Amino acid sequence: MDYILEEVQEITISKVIKWVSSTVMIFGGVAPFIPQYREIKKKNDAEGFSLYVCLVLLIANTLRILFWFGKRYELPLLAQSMIMNVMMLLMIHLCVRVKNRGQIIRGPDRVFTDFDWKYFWAWTDFQSYVDFLLIVSLVMSLLTFLLLDSVIYIEILGFLALFIEAMLAVPQLIRNFKQKSTEGMSILMVLMWTVGDLFKTTYFVLREAPAQFWLCGGLQVLIDLTILGQVQLYKGNSAPHLSRQSSHHHRPSGGGCSSDHPRPD
Repeated sequence: MDYILEEVQEITISKVIKWVSSTVMIFGGVAPFIPQYREIKKKNDAEGFSLYVCLVLLIANTLRILFWFGKRYELPLLAQSMIMNVMMLLMIHLCVRVKNRGQIIRGPDRVFTDFDWKYFWAWTDFQSYVDFLLIVSLVMSLLTFLLLDSVIYIEILGFLALFIEAMLAVPQLIRNFKQKSTEGMSILMVLMWTVGDLFKTTYFVLREAPAQFWLCGGLQVLIDLTILGQVQLYKGNSAPHLSRQSSHHHRPSGGGCSSDHPRPD
């Protein structure tokens, strides 16, 4: 009993804040994708979400996991990368299933083993994405094992991991720019990106994480704010693919992707 009382007395506000911050860091990264996942599942339409976001995060977090073996940063950041990779695979699985189901006329299958660069990251089966990730992980793991004692390699690996992660929203930004619309994109997702990136950048600075973390975190915040600017700039615009559908097919109101119900987010 005395031992328990001593443990309770040792609990301070700073320790509680540290525990809460670590928990937010571990699970906060996947939170912005939950509303987007639900949106895609509800509407059976994955066109508003760029799968290249998943590619960026899978590569970035795989490299970040390997970076830990060369430079032991905090365990919550390592756990965050592992959980993020699981979330990205779930997003890919949903998007592939929805896109295949939405095809009126099924085209030819495109798989990773075709090695056709034109259809890179546009494969029609989920297994192809898993195969690609496994190969990248295997190659980079072997390279890291061989160069684990090289300080230069480890520092470059860390920079690449965090810089690539900082670019995660760029595919969405480019897609919005090309279509002059943010329709189909969850604004809540981007808002959560922004809040999350502000939090983790502050966390990196306060916890004195390696410089790669907070420098690239600041870059992420700037990109998030740019996408929020696009929301205002393209407000009221419809995505081209939805406009074409509405002009060729008079779909009843209430349809999952009908342009009769434009989304503000």
